[in-house]
Amino acid sequence: MRTPSPTSPADDALDLYDRAIGMLAAGDPAQAAHFFERCLDLDPALLDARHGLIRALGDCGETDRAIAEARRLAELDPDDPLPHTSLSILYQRTGRIAEAEAASLQARLLDWKRALAPEKPGL
Repeated sequence: MRTPSPTSPADDALDLYDRAIGMLAAGDPAQAAHFFERCLDLDPALLDARHGLIRALGDCGETDRAIAEARRLAELDPDDPLPHTSLSILYQRTGRIAEAEAASLQARLLDWKRALAPEKPGL
């Protein structure tokens, strides 16, 4: 009888991430948010899970929490345009048009910055 090999927290986090993505695809954003949060408890550095959490929270009407998570993600990964795109969408939903336009502009600027950056050798 073989004993199962132990899994690392990172492996467990990825399993939870996969379940969360499945819940989003199945149309259950509340359950997806739960799995994304558990995933981030195990691996706070898994930024894709934070992106998913923002989407799930927004989809289940928890806009204020989604905005807070998007702001946090923008701080964690300041060169990524996607948190600003998410903020723009979330601000639009709440009628905060000026903030939505500012977030959209920030996303475009970061995208242009990325497009114009010289390629790094070996990447």
